[in-house]
Amino acid sequence: MQKKLIVLALLLTASSVSVRGAGAQVAGEAPVGVTVEETKLVVLGWSAKHKLLGHDVYNDKNEKIGKIDDIIVSPKKTASWAIIGVGGFLGIASKDVAIPMDHLHFNGDKLILPGATKDELKSLPPFQVAK
Repeated sequence: MQKKLIVLALLLTASSVSVRGAGAQVAGEAPVGVTVEETKLVVLGWSAKHKLLGHDVYNDKNEKIGKIDDIIVSPKKTASWAIIGVGGFLGIASKDVAIPMDHLHFNGDKLILPGATKDELKSLPPFQVAK
C-alpha cells in the first residue's frame, strides 16, 4: 500500500511540472527523458534490477526451475529474452538458456514460466553471449 502511495505522489508531482518546457519545438531537436504520460507507463513496468535479475523462476506447479541471469535487449530496443540459468549446484555445471520475455509473468511476487520443467529447460540449446 505504501508503495502505491509513493507512486501516486510521484505521478501527481510529475503531472504538475512541465518536463519539456513551454518553448516551441525546434526541428531536429531531440528531447532528453520522458514525458509525464510516458512516466505513467514507466512506473508500471518491470525493473530488471529489482524484479528480474537474480530472481528465481518457477513453473505453474510452484517448482523452482531456474534463475534469471541476464536480460537481452533486441536490436529493436525491446527486452526480448530472459537468460535463465538452469541445472548445476551453486552455479557449477549450470547453463544459460534464452526464453522469450513474453512467456514470463508474475503471480504475486513470483516470476512464472507456465508449463516449463527444469528438465525441459536443461534440454534447450545453451545460450552464450556473442563477444
